[in-house]
Amino acid sequence: MRETYYRVGGHLLKIQYKDEGNDESLIPSFLPFVLDGADGETPLLTLTVDDNYHYEGERDEVGQFDGSGNNYGVYLLPDEGYLVEMSNPKRVLCGILRADKDFTNCTVALVPGDFRNRNFALNNALMMAYAFASADKQTVLLHASVIRKDGYGYLMTAPSGTGKSTHTYLWYKNIPGCDLMNDDNPVVRIVEGQPIIYGTPWSGKTPCYRNIQAPVGGIIRIQQRPRNEIRQMRPVESLAMLLPAASCMKWDKRIYLGVCDTLSAIIGRIRIYELGCLPDAEAAWLCYNTVGVKGEE
Repeated sequence: MRETYYRVGGHLLKIQYKDEGNDESLIPSFLPFVLDGADGETPLLTLTVDDNYHYEGERDEVGQFDGSGNNYGVYLLPDEGYLVEMSNPKRVLCGILRADKDFTNCTVALVPGDFRNRNFALNNALMMAYAFASADKQTVLLHASVIRKDGYGYLMTAPSGTGKSTHTYLWYKNIPGCDLMNDDNPVVRIVEGQPIIYGTPWSGKTPCYRNIQAPVGGIIRIQQRPRNEIRQMRPVESLAMLLPAASCMKWDKRIYLGVCDTLSAIIGRIRIYELGCLPDAEAAWLCYNTVGVKGEE
């Protein structure tokens, strides 16, 4: 059985390929995160790719959930584990994820055929397993676009289509010394009391798969408005805004409480703002001049 190790957001992942012909080439976005081995460290999770796996036992449907046009059918199993059926926007089944209740031991079966569908299924199985296995370890996967400036990462968050990627691009284009860390699903982790942002193998439509990290400088909720204005958000507003942006299962107590605890720790340590803006350079400068950490590296 072929094994590959990765480190994402400081956590060790172990991937096992049981079938001949399946290997790390299925997930090229993970290449910057590959390790030579585990060096005795216990992985956060182990995921086995076994295309012959199938489940025929009892299951209770939790729900059908859409994300970026894809569909995820989630089922609770008698042993409190989960089964997730992953389908593309055309509702074609691409893979099935079987996880124990903590998502530390998982198996994914990829439907034979199109590479894009197999890549989608394995990539998303890993993203879900990572988010839910790490949820009670002061780690959260957030839907956000992240720009880095002067050694700090700034998260722009908003519903899809609102303009968070546009705003990070305006920072990159107009404010010297900026670079993009991730454009869709970065990891934020509390390390020694400080929120740290990490690049990940998951970056939506933008191929930005960078194994880098930085202290969080601030979080900004983007809203489209006819003029540029910014205000600091209250803690209760911040939690209400960040919770929908976090990868979470609200019906799972361990996952939900872990995510809430991590978000509360983030809110208590950094500044969170709401930016109403136009898609122009003035909005980027207003945001940076208000939120940006100055005079520090």
